[in-house]
Amino acid sequence: MSLIAEHAADPTASDLKSTLKTWTTALNRWFYPFAGLVMLALTVIGFQLFYFKGQSYPGRPITPPIRMLVIAHGLSMSLWIVLFAVQPMLVALRRRRLHMALGRFGAMLALVIVVLGVVIGIASARVSPPEMVIWGLTPARFMAVPLISVAIFGVCVAVGVWKRRKPDVHRAAMLLGTLATISAAVSRIDAISHLYTGTVWERVFGPFFATLLIGAALVAVRCVLARNIERPLVVGFAALSAASWGILALARTDAWMAFATLVGG
Repeated sequence: MSLIAEHAADPTASDLKSTLKTWTTALNRWFYPFAGLVMLALTVIGFQLFYFKGQSYPGRPITPPIRMLVIAHGLSMSLWIVLFAVQPMLVALRRRRLHMALGRFGAMLALVIVVLGVVIGIASARVSPPEMVIWGLTPARFMAVPLISVAIFGVCVAVGVWKRRKPDVHRAAMLLGTLATISAAVSRIDAISHLYTGTVWERVFGPFFATLLIGAALVAVRCVLARNIERPLVVGFAALSAASWGILALARTDAWMAFATLVGG
């Protein structure tokens, strides 16, 4: 028998290829559940003072005039993060009917989050001392961060619902929408935020920088596992990164101050 024939008869190479394909398929299926758990862990760590001590960051009481509003917003956003972790697991486990049923609830929850996010963004600026500085911004200027972030979240979720029958677009939109809001938690993790405090990255991206790094890592892992550039995810993440820079740039303009004064009183 020739060497070529012996190689063809040897099942080792084909078995290895089959095993690798099986593992890649499994990792692909569980990527979004993994991303959901990452978001959940970051939320719990970032808001641990809220969850376990009923306090605001960095350990002060929740501002009394907006206490109930903060709690309502915190609980609704927490519920979204849990839902974001559970939904892809249901798909991975082939529980699609339950996934779709929870999706309808998620769409309504997202609407509540957008409304509460806008209200609390304005209310927080009103009750904060005007001399306070948050990521280099006064409360009126910082108002741009929650207002535009929650607007991006709403747009992403709306696209995800609209394109729910196109899995690549649907999954990307939901991930990007959650990334748009998760910076509130990540920026409260001192071990992370202190790594770039005082750098040009803080100046350019403010509270969004660490979240964008985490998002970039997730996008890269997804593309490697898929062995393909997932255009909705990559293009969407690029747009989110540009928007994050744009929020900080807009917040420093006179036009934004005029708007903030108008809505904030």
